[in-house]
Amino acid sequence: MESIFHEKQEGSLCAQHCLNNLLQGEYFTPVDLSSIAHQLDEEERMRMAEGGMGSEEYRTFLQQPSGNMDDSGFFSIQVSNKLICGISFLLNTFEPITCVVTR
Repeated sequence: MESIFHEKQEGSLCAQHCLNNLLQGEYFTPVDLSSIAHQLDEEERMRMAEGGMGSEEYRTFLQQPSGNMDDSGFFSIQVSNKLICGISFLLNTFEPITCVVTR
């Protein structure tokens, strides 16, 4: 390796900078992370709807902001994990996360 890639921290985009520094290149943008966060939000919404779209829990869930991202640049660990799994890496955490690794 001729040089070490380092993406300087901008705002609160810790997940983006961490992943790009880990992978040694400009692989992910805030748009990429946001897209994954929206996918996760939709998956969570569909799961919650399985319990009944008229349920109090579902209505409460719909009123809450995303737990996967916010306007400050925060992205959840689930967003990072989904991106890493998509490129054949597995993120080890203290809690089990299911990931299919392809080669």
